[in-house]
Amino acid sequence: MPDTIFIRPLDPLANVADAERTCETLDQYPDSDVEQITVVFVIEQLEGFIDPASPEALNQGAEEVFSYVKDYFSNGPDINRALRAGTDTVEEIVAAADERDASAITFSPRPKTRFQQILTENSSYRLLSERHQPVVIFSKRQMEEK
Repeated sequence: MPDTIFIRPLDPLANVADAERTCETLDQYPDSDVEQITVVFVIEQLEGFIDPASPEALNQGAEEVFSYVKDYFSNGPDINRALRAGTDTVEEIVAAADERDASAITFSPRPKTRFQQILTENSSYRLLSERHQPVVIFSKRQMEEK
């Protein structure tokens, strides 16, 4: 395990708002040992359903996220891009972390309604429990203080 969990973080991001929150928060943890940040964008495929969004629109969303992170850290560590697609978002994030030898998975929680929290608790739990690497969830309080 590396000396610091921030040496090669992997950040799963769904949109530019996620990228903004995560970049700003990650930037609060200055660490001269950061070698690269891997940004993973997962296109969720629903089994048995046709996705109403075109592949071009989904790829454009990924490109916007990748570009935001690269521009934000233009003078910082290398940015590694990972575009994945699958029916299980957590499985795709875990696979990307393994493939990229991520030192940790880091992310900022999204603002959610109570109903959204109930629906996503299982995914959050799986992300925490199916990892052999640390998962760093930046606190909502810390983001609000910024």
